[in-house]
Amino acid sequence: TLYEEKINRVSGPDENGAELGFIIMKMKSGNNVEYNFVDHNNGFSDFEIQVTVNKHIMRKLIIDKTTNSPKVIFDPERNIFEISGESRPPDVAGFYSEILNWFDDYSSFLSKTGGTGDAVVFNLDFEYFNSSSAKYILDFCKQIAALRSKGGDILVKWHYEKDDADMLESGREMARIAKIPFEYNLKDMD
Repeated sequence: TLYEEKINRVSGPDENGAELGFIIMKMKSGNNVEYNFVDHNNGFSDFEIQVTVNKHIMRKLIIDKTTNSPKVIFDPERNIFEISGESRPPDVAGFYSEILNWFDDYSSFLSKTGGTGDAVVFNLDFEYFNSSSAKYILDFCKQIAALRSKGGDILVKWHYEKDDADMLESGREMARIAKIPFEYNLKDMD
């Protein structure tokens, strides 16, 4: 069969061979991936792979928006940090623990690497959040405040609609309790 012919051949790989998976892995990982087949002239070959992992890249956190939970995009490589939508997930603790744990990792990453060099802006753009979510949003704001107090160049932008005085007031309360200044941005509803 063609499969056996490709697997059992003595010559090196070609463009139709198994190395295609490693090429895809190399492209998707963003890391340096090198591989080689070493022929031993006895019908056997060794396969060698060397992966260089960049330890100075922080993983991103992407959570898709649902009817009950907000969209989360934390992408340090592109300097995008956003939570937007409604927040009333059935498992509030489970939902926000992922965010809080990610931020702990991000704080450690910044401490080890000496910061980003760019200002980090967290956009908080809630349409609605319930009281259970409010506790975790406040915890998140306190984490941001703690990192900012260590010299981090961090800004929080709180977005609200013109007719939503409650959301504006919630932002002011979060900022006051977390002891971090917010920038308040009126949403353009056009």
